[in-house]
Amino acid sequence: MSDSNQDLKGRVAIVTGGARGIGLSICEELIARGAGVVVADNGVAINGDAPDAAIAESAARMLGGNATAFTVGIGEPEAGAAAVKLAQEKFGGVDIVVNNAAILKDAFVFKGNSEVYREVLRNNLVGAYALTAAACAAIREQQKAGRVFDGMAGAVINIVSSAGIYGNFGQSAYASAKGGLIALTRIIAMDMARSGVTANAIAPFAATRVTDSIIPANDAQAAYKERALKVPAKHVARFAAYLASPAAKGVTGQLFGVRGREVMLFSQPRPVATIVEPAQGWGGGLAAQVQGEFAAKFTDLKTDLESFSSDPIV
Repeated sequence: MSDSNQDLKGRVAIVTGGARGIGLSICEELIARGAGVVVADNGVAINGDAPDAAIAESAARMLGGNATAFTVGIGEPEAGAAAVKLAQEKFGGVDIVVNNAAILKDAFVFKGNSEVYREVLRNNLVGAYALTAAACAAIREQQKAGRVFDGMAGAVINIVSSAGIYGNFGQSAYASAKGGLIALTRIIAMDMARSGVTANAIAPFAATRVTDSIIPANDAQAAYKERALKVPAKHVARFAAYLASPAAKGVTGQLFGVRGREVMLFSQPRPVATIVEPAQGWGGGLAAQVQGEFAAKFTDLKTDLESFSSDPIV
């Protein structure tokens, strides 16, 4: 590291889904920069089944003395508060939250199951909210007591997905959760600004169990999978560590993408055109107004896999 304000000495992070893939890479990067890390991972398969506590425990041993395992599923009641308590007991506080844990249960909406939908949201979104709420309460108290690092009291980093921005076939549950996490990022940024806490989201493009599980529906999606599986997670980890550091204390409420050596700043939805109903009412003119003023600006139905099927820069 060439920039000392990207060091994380004395800081404590909780990383959900931290024992594998992008989460593990983030844990490694945070520890390399001096942070203590709670590796929060209950070891489930990508569909949320077959929990295995040994996975997080093994990862924590591999990461060394600055890591400890938390093996309760983050979607379980009170898991977020328990993870924060563990961070406080083991390392003396909590300063960084990385909401990365995700499960995937895909189905076309006309074949969907509401309980499965709720299960995905419970793990991918509700669990992230509960952990963040508990951590932010603790960080506010720490900040009042003077625990501030170069003007920064804390950071929340939400690992989202391009599926939550573009959408993809059969991913109503997963994309809903990730889209909700993008919105939650904005609210955290607003609610915690006065406490010196930033909140940002990263849509990662890297080899993960999620990309490995893709079953391509067409040639463009097959090309996406082939290319994505060649992209290492280290690039996402480095950017996440930057966002957690005082170097990024002025960056909050933003949505980024990291694809190999490319870092993207995404726009966020804002009005792009407006029509106004005449005082006398639309009459027969509404359809013509929509067609004339809006149609050329409609967003197409490309999936995220089709939109990012070009060669990544690695």
